[in-house]
Amino acid sequence: MDASRGHIVGPTDEFELEARRRGYRCIAGLDEAGRGPLAGPVVAAVVVLPSRCRLAGVNDSKQVSEFERARLYGIIVERARGIGVGVATEQEIDLLNILEATRLAMRRALGSLNPPADCLLIDAVTLPNLAIPSYSIIKGDTLSISIAAASIIAKVTRDRMMAAYHQIYPLYNFLSHKGYGTEEHLQRLAQHGPCAIHRRTFAPIAQLVGGLGESPRAAL
Repeated sequence: MDASRGHIVGPTDEFELEARRRGYRCIAGLDEAGRGPLAGPVVAAVVVLPSRCRLAGVNDSKQVSEFERARLYGIIVERARGIGVGVATEQEIDLLNILEATRLAMRRALGSLNPPADCLLIDAVTLPNLAIPSYSIIKGDTLSISIAAASIIAKVTRDRMMAAYHQIYPLYNFLSHKGYGTEEHLQRLAQHGPCAIHRRTFAPIAQLVGGLGESPRAAL
């Protein structure tokens, strides 16, 4: 598939239609949220939309407001033929590295998808040794409607997880920054030290506990 269509404005179903022309019938979009934060899990979501599905306002989750993401989440859940979600914990991120943990979350999302996909569109990441054809699309969450929908499912799911963690660890105000390395988060880290959901291998936390650490942007 041609992944170089930078002239397309906003996500469309062109990649999905091209896959249908090739004979695939259950085309899924796959994306993740949470590769960059200093705390919490990485979450992947996979979405299968009906043919010719129109989802006004759906875009890369980073381009959509929190309120709008929540609204679109409900519409996607209602209209999708199938949704799968997978999570890799902060402990798995520290054990594997962020790229491999992202792939683990993605495989878990695929494993929970029903009906199973016969063709996969992925935002940027490659997944080796899949049983179905997959196409890695650079900036796929701005080009493919299925990937864009998956990005919203992943982002809203992770944000809700971080809101729950906020109740357990209120000192860090995860409700506000969702674990990303904001100035406020770094100040609270310096004041209170890391909690159980901080990623020990990411540089700011590793420095606090005496290690060298992995850059939060590593393998992006």
